[in-house]
Amino acid sequence: MARNKYDVDEQLESPFDIRHLKRAMVYVARYKKRMITALLLSAAAVIIGLFSPVITQRAIDEAIPEKNIPKLLVMAALLLLTIVVNIIFSATRSRIMTKVGQDIIFDIRTDLFEHLQRLSFEYYDSRPHGKILVRIINYVNSVSDTLSNGIITFVLEIFNLIFIAVFMFAMHWKMALVILAGVPFLAAFILLIKRRQRRAWQSVSNKSSNLNAYLHEGIVGVKVTQLFVREEENSEIFGRLSEAYRKSWMKAVTCNNLLWPTVDTISVVISAAIYFVGLLIMGPASVSLGTIVAMSGYASRFWQPILNLANLFNNFINAVSYLERIFETLDEPVKVNDKEGAEELPPIEGNVSFENVTFAYDESKTVLENLSFEVKKGESVALVGPTGAGKTTIVNLISRFYDVTDGAVLIDGYDVRDITLKSLRSQMGIMLQDSVVFSGTIADNIRYGKLDATMDEIVKACETVRADEFIREFPDGYDTMINEGGSMLSQGQKQLIAFARTLISDPKILVLDEATSSIDAKTEKLLQEGLDRLLEGRTSFIIAHRLSTIRNCDKIMYVSNCGITECGNHDELMAKRGDYYKLCHARESETAV
Repeated sequence: MARNKYDVDEQLESPFDIRHLKRAMVYVARYKKRMITALLLSAAAVIIGLFSPVITQRAIDEAIPEKNIPKLLVMAALLLLTIVVNIIFSATRSRIMTKVGQDIIFDIRTDLFEHLQRLSFEYYDSRPHGKILVRIINYVNSVSDTLSNGIITFVLEIFNLIFIAVFMFAMHWKMALVILAGVPFLAAFILLIKRRQRRAWQSVSNKSSNLNAYLHEGIVGVKVTQLFVREEENSEIFGRLSEAYRKSWMKAVTCNNLLWPTVDTISVVISAAIYFVGLLIMGPASVSLGTIVAMSGYASRFWQPILNLANLFNNFINAVSYLERIFETLDEPVKVNDKEGAEELPPIEGNVSFENVTFAYDESKTVLENLSFEVKKGESVALVGPTGAGKTTIVNLISRFYDVTDGAVLIDGYDVRDITLKSLRSQMGIMLQDSVVFSGTIADNIRYGKLDATMDEIVKACETVRADEFIREFPDGYDTMINEGGSMLSQGQKQLIAFARTLISDPKILVLDEATSSIDAKTEKLLQEGLDRLLEGRTSFIIAHRLSTIRNCDKIMYVSNCGITECGNHDELMAKRGDYYKLCHARESETAV
């Protein structure tokens, strides 16, 4: 898919609408009490601050002409008090809203992470992981301030404008009209650039996503990069993506920067108009010098919230593009989920059957078609065949990582779609070729399959899979810390740890998908001895390249042409001299070489 490329911009399915903001308000509403408290503190600070021009006007028109020093000192004290109270209220509000903003980040990020854990493999197969990470980290950070401080600021500045307008008209309504004359010009300009701004910040969102996707890919694949001496080529690609991001950012910032100079220009023109109209047109007989100074103060206060609203508008435009991406992720359907009324799967015996199963990853290619077979409890089944024939797909359908397109997969007679995922997968052990280890101790990694496992159980599992010997060679043994990705471990050691993690959960159905591919022949022989004991009484599905791993299985299924073309034990299939016979001879030839 094109969207799986790091250099392809993601396209939104629909333009932004008010419903995105309504959904965002669900997170905000959880903290409405604290936000109301912050709003009241801010409103009180604004109202108290609006008395400053009145105090100044009284001082100029009354206290100074009258040479009333005590009155002038009282006015100065009142002015200082308004400033101090304003600072205290504003600081308290800031602390409250900082906490609210972080709480909103926590809630959105938690919802995103929980949703991502439930999405099917198909979602992760179709996107670079870097594009997923940027939504959880960067985008959530970007919208939090708009959803917390932004809302408070918006309401506050609207109230601020109303209060200032009331004070202005109460002092001198004609001068107030002069100040308001610049508003229509600003409104027209905002409407003119609004659409351009939104497109610019959508572009920034896309370029940032592309850059993060390639950065993540580069870090994960750094060993391959150095192996093939791709440093220069990769740097060129990264430079191209960085330049695309820089250009889109500069374009968006340029759009933003058109707004505040416009507000400043209008503010300066209006301030000049106040003195021109007051002193030259109306004259001292109609308006006093103190009133002109006070109205000038109100004018600067009037345009400050407008400038704040303009900046808030810029931030809103930015947040809109990020909210679209966040909600796009949250709206991604969970294609494999518990259906309504799904029941708990009781302790299973391990009988597995496919009934006319058809499966396709997309409409263009059918992987399995009308596949039927039955595996009884305790049987070991090997799945062999050419690459891409559907071996891994079969075991993924048993685990219900994908849902069948048609037909049914049954475990002990239960359709896997009718039971809860937790009750199904908790009774299965799945060992993949790509062994993942997590940061933490070796014991923690093994306990991942059974959180309440004791050290005795961990050691026993490791002894079974022949991991105990190499673990004890580390200075800290089972308490040895593993970094992300397990770079200190060989691939074979990681597979043995993953084996122990799988086996400690005591699964009734065991899936081994090329699980011994990175283990040397000597270790595999020892491991097989332990597995033979462990597999007794368990149903197992084994996908393996080595014939030694599958030769002793109860059944061997040759998967090809959207189904199973041969089925039997090793001797039976070799006697048929069919596809399995050819495969064995081909692999024996490879081994000989």
